[in-house]
Parts: sequence; C-alpha cells; structure tokens
Amino acid sequence: MKLKDIIKRAHKLSQPYRVSDGGKFRLEDVEPDDTGDLTEENKPEAKDALQMGVGALAQLQDLLYAQDRWAVLLIFQAMDAAGKDGAIKHVMSGVNPQGCQVASFKAPSPEDLDHDYLWRCQKHLPERGRIGIFNRSYYEETLVVRVHPEILKKQKVPEKLVGKDLWENRFEDIRAYERYLGNNGVLVRKFFLHVSKGEQKKRFMERIENKEKNWKFSATDAAERKHWKDYAKAYEETIRNTATKEAPWYVVPADNKWFTRVVVAAAIIDGLASLDLVYPHVDKAKQDELAVARKELENE
Repeated sequence: MKLKDIIKRAHKLSQPYRVSDGGKFRLEDVEPDDTGDLTEENKPEAKDALQMGVGALAQLQDLLYAQDRWAVLLIFQAMDAAGKDGAIKHVMSGVNPQGCQVASFKAPSPEDLDHDYLWRCQKHLPERGRIGIFNRSYYEETLVVRVHPEILKKQKVPEKLVGKDLWENRFEDIRAYERYLGNNGVLVRKFFLHVSKGEQKKRFMERIENKEKNWKFSATDAAERKHWKDYAKAYEETIRNTATKEAPWYVVPADNKWFTRVVVAAAIIDGLASLDLVYPHVDKAKQDELAVARKELENE
C-alpha cells in the first residue's frame, strides 16, 4: 500500500478517538473495549495494518529528521497496566533510534521539587527533526497530585498560591505552554489509554501469577485501584480542559492491546502527515558538487 493511502486510512481510523475541543467530553462516552469496525476475527488483519503503520512511521520520521524543522512530542498517560510501555515499544519499533527519544517520569526528585512542575519535562523536549516520547508527563500534576493533594505539601508551593483556583490555573498554564510549543515548531499529540477496571484487574492478576511478570507489579498498583473513581474524574476534567485543536488528546480504548496499538500508530501518522514533510531541496551549487563527485567516482 502506498504511503498516501496509509495516511488516508490512518486519518479515518484515528479521528473517532480525537478530542480537540474538550467542552463536551465525557469519559463514559468512550468504551474501553471498543474496537471500531473491527472484531476479534480481524485481529490478524489489524496486526498487518500495524506493521504497515510502523513502516509508514519510519518513512515519515526519516523525512522529519532530514527536514530538521519540526519536532514531535508524544505524551502517554494512563491508569496502571493500560499498556503504555507496550504501545510505545510496538508502534515505534521501526523508527530510527537516532531520531527518537523517550523520557519516563516517576516521582519527582528533590531537585525537581525545587523547581516549577514543568521544569523536569522541559529538559527532555525533543530537538528539531526528532520525536520525543513522554511516558507520563507534567499532566501528573493535574492527575495524581489532584487525587493525592497531600503531595502538594512536598512541592514547596507558596501557601497563598494553593487555593481553589489551583487546578484551573494549571490547566490554563498547560494550554499556554502547549500553544507556545506549537508556535515554536513542536507538534504535540497526547494519548490517554483508556482501560477498564475489570481489564486492569485481569492484567494485575497475570503479573502476580506469571513469575516472568512479577517485576511489573507493586503493592502501590493495587492500592491505587481504591481511587479509581477519583482518577477517572481527574482524567475527564484534565482532558476536557486541555484538549485543543493544536494539541489534541486521543482517548484510545485499551482493553484490546492489538487495537490500541493500531489507533496510536494511526494518530501519530496523521500528525506527522499534517506537517507536509519533504526532503530538503538541493540548490544548484550542491547539484554541481554532486556531479563533480560522481564523475570522480566513475573515473576511479
């Protein structure tokens, strides 16, 4: 399949899950087990589509790297065991490592806490020509911090700034920050992998029962399940308040990993295609230089 056909298909596949105006967004409107027009019987077809998508991503990433004008930032957020790591691994498997970088954000370090909450992410923004991936991000500040407000006490934020307007202020700051990135040539695409509570339990049990996956499980994972409704509300409000045309969210059903990966790949392809990427133009002086080099090589 030609690249232009894959791009067209990717646009069609990813659009139902794109949120660019969060005003009317409701998390309950997206079913975690949704697979669009595909069924379990289409699983082999979906895997083939993913491989084509991986190939298309490799081509577009090569153009991005060669043009050296745009940068792409992909942000992944999700409940535990939703499949962020697997999605990143499979979708980006064909991308040249030279043009891609991944940053994972866990609990802030003492140095992080001595700075504003965007500081540690700012340091890892991708360079022009590269794709940067944030496995979790500054959005933790409107998610886990909101569910566990006691974390604010460790952040050294002046007390008079920790009021009822805190979350609205952070939403406003994030919108402004992402607008700033866009105005400086950074394409921002954000993904929330939407897994159901039942599927999360199933995956937790697999991690406990399968010795090769024991390392993936921690007691805090199970403890956080007690806050499921609080997290769902925090995600809904975060997406509703930070989804924009320039930096949209993709709320991707995550109960079926094979479908999740296809949608994520499609959304990234759609984003890269919107940049109208082309290889750099070679001027006449460079063409003359190439002609001389070719003649010398032919005469060896």
